Amino acid sequence: MAEPFLIGDAMTGGYGKGPDILHDCTVAVERGEIAVIVGPNGAGKSTAMKAVFGMLELRGGAVRLDGQDISALSPQDRVAQGMGFVPQVSNIFPSLTVEENLEMGAFLRRDDFSGTMAQVYDLFPILKEKRRQAAGELSGGQRQQVAVGRALMTRPKVLMLDEPTAGVSPIVMDELFDRIIEVARTGIPILMVEQNARQALEIADKGYVLVQGRNAHTGTGRELLEDPEVRRSFLGG
Repeated sequence: MAEPFLIGDAMTGGYGKGPDILHDCTVAVERGEIAVIVGPNGAGKSTAMKAVFGMLELRGGAVRLDGQDISALSPQDRVAQGMGFVPQVSNIFPSLTVEENLEMGAFLRRDDFSGTMAQVYDLFPILKEKRRQAAGELSGGQRQQVAVGRALMTRPKVLMLDEPTAGVSPIVMDELFDRIIEVARTGIPILMVEQNARQALEIADKGYVLVQGRNAHTGTGRELLEDPEVRRSFLGG
């Protein structure tokens, strides 16, 4: 059986010289798929995402992208290899305009990126409308669209989102999830950490429930939503 397009395989590690936060943790995503990492606070969800992106040193396991072991690469080098990463906080340049933020996403490119810019504006029409406005003046949901759009400007092979709906209203959350589905339909795999577990699993092709840095449950989004233990422990019954 072919290996997933992106896999953090049996990852063990933590920050600096601190204790291990991840314990033999595996997360993966296929092309065109949405994979969601959920679990209680402190479960290691964002740590797993950061481990895949190279922001902490693994003491065990490996990260492979399209069959290539990238475990030794820096986050910057992983971006050059095709990883797009949207952190939960500090993910835009507030004093720059929306369009300047998007242009910053294309900093590694040497080609004409106007076509990609047009695709981002098609996906997020509100950004085209506000392209001359400072990004810091936008609503929380619009700022998240800027952050995702900037990551898309790199033409990523895979898009990683750390809690994209944190702090936004339910209406904005639904809209962001709709846009995320649209991105996945273009063929870009999406690996996402999300606090809103039920809503995230509803759009997920695959879900990982982490508890204390370990894989507790893995399945399709539908399987996890229908699993009595997952529902009782993580989804409020």
